[in-house]
Amino acid sequence: MKLSMMINYSGGFKESVQRVVELEKVGLDQVWVAEAYSFDAISQVGYLAAKTERIEIGTGIVNVYSRTAALMAMTAAGCDFVSDGRFILGIGASGPQVVEGFHGVRYDKPMQRIKEYIEACRLIWKREEKFDFQGQTFQAPLPPGEGTGLGKPLKLINHPVRSEIPIWWASLKGLSVTATAEIADGWLPIMFIPEKYQRVWGDQLKAGLAKRDPTRARLDISAGGMLAIGENLVGEQQTAILDFARPMTALYVGGMGARGKNFYNDICRDYGYEQEAVDIQDLYLDGKKDEAAARVPGEWLELSNLVGPAGYIKERVGAYKEAGVTVLSVNPVGPDAVGQIETLRAIIDDA
Repeated sequence: MKLSMMINYSGGFKESVQRVVELEKVGLDQVWVAEAYSFDAISQVGYLAAKTERIEIGTGIVNVYSRTAALMAMTAAGCDFVSDGRFILGIGASGPQVVEGFHGVRYDKPMQRIKEYIEACRLIWKREEKFDFQGQTFQAPLPPGEGTGLGKPLKLINHPVRSEIPIWWASLKGLSVTATAEIADGWLPIMFIPEKYQRVWGDQLKAGLAKRDPTRARLDISAGGMLAIGENLVGEQQTAILDFARPMTALYVGGMGARGKNFYNDICRDYGYEQEAVDIQDLYLDGKKDEAAARVPGEWLELSNLVGPAGYIKERVGAYKEAGVTVLSVNPVGPDAVGQIETLRAIIDDA
């Protein structure tokens, strides 16, 4: 099992990179750079590549609307080049607020677009023939009657470091999860509870894995949460740490979308927290954010984070492994992030 963490996209980036350098030495295997509508992730990937030696560097995530498929492939190949083969292309659809509002691009057929981008990137990296892709969401070259008519198929000039750069898909629900399990190299779920994830995604994952090319490696799954290991973190002290996750969980479940159109609220319901899902959304949309946060189930917070004594953390690591998680994604809290990662690395290696 690998260890990963996310670098926040808002402020303190260079300080965070210095911490990553230290964490790399004690066992951190992957670092992910967010993008959203902040600084672009790619320039930060380059900075990380220059500062680190072993760690894998992923985009978590870049959307498939603000870059063409060819540019996505070129960019990934460039990141893989400067990192000596340590890059992971994490992609997703983002949402219409960002895609249409910030980028000015029509948000249509997100799942189909991601599938076509994955296929296109792999074709471009292999360089077996000139790139000619006539998909549903984009065409390259443009078909007859569009543009100047001067476009022609081309092949990536440079030979990539790897002809198969890992592509991870941050899919949320339904057929997108099925497609992820079928064609992606890794899956970046959200709000993952090892003991309950089958209730939310089990059928979709099973359907996708049944269609997966047997020559493709096992689907990687990254999940986890806050990390705090200490023999004193029981009872009220454990709860106090877990409570840090309440506001963000309430934001997603209650505020990320309208009633009936909130995927995160749906996940809450699918986990069996049906009344809590209703209450959190009602309270949040009424502006009662603290009350909404208070309604987030404590069980959810406990099972989706790694907070407690070392023996308990070992049990939770076992639960994630049993669920098929191959990358434990953590966010160390407290002043000694290096010590926390070092301790977790030892727990995993001893399991």
